[in-house]
Amino acid sequence: MSNPDWARDELILALDLYLLNNRQQLDSTDPQVIALSELLNRLPIHDSTVRDGEFRNPNGVAMKLGNFSSIDPSYPGTGLRRGNKLEAVVWKDFAENPDLLRRLAQAISQQADASPAPTGPSSPIPIGDEDEFPEGRLLTRLHFARERNRKAVKRKKAHVLGKTGKLACECCDFDFAATYGAFGAGFAECHHLVPISELNRNGITRLIDLSIVCANCHRMLHRTRPLMAPSRFRSDILKNRL
Repeated sequence: MSNPDWARDELILALDLYLLNNRQQLDSTDPQVIALSELLNRLPIHDSTVRDGEFRNPNGVAMKLGNFSSIDPSYPGTGLRRGNKLEAVVWKDFAENPDLLRRLAQAISQQADASPAPTGPSSPIPIGDEDEFPEGRLLTRLHFARERNRKAVKRKKAHVLGKTGKLACECCDFDFAATYGAFGAGFAECHHLVPISELNRNGITRLIDLSIVCANCHRMLHRTRPLMAPSRFRSDILKNRL
């Protein structure tokens, strides 16, 4: 059995370590490599049934750092060329923004320490490739969880209804109740506004963290990179369509 390919979350952590060490190659005996190996084994991403005894061991972590050195234009050597395409994507997304990368790595680490270890078929994260943000599966899942927090969404809808008398999309003004009558009364979705890199597992979702949106605009918001707030989406994307 071969181990699963590295996920974005794992590559973000590896790239963060690579940049923190001034782009130097670390071997499998380095304490930082060993610590990252242990962290990767705690990440609730890959089901235990698809892991073998060498899953993300220090040798594998050191090799992944070597893969990054092979695509680093400033690295004087050749590095290890047998990587995968996602490494180049993660490099392009974050190598020039180490501060953002550091925040993401810290947020991902918090998820590993706050989540149970993957032990069975229910452990894999139900996030499709199309839905996954560049920041990785764990923070994508956390973003969706905040948007689907029933109590927070209910409070947000009640607040907006009490203030405006309707649940109009903050992007395009669509109102389900106005279009569908009783069938659409009280229906709307909520988009979470806190940047992905600033999410933490135990944070409280406040009313100001959510915005009312229709289903179509919500899907489009999730396609923007980085994620746009509805106000910017309205002004930049929909300015000539409303």
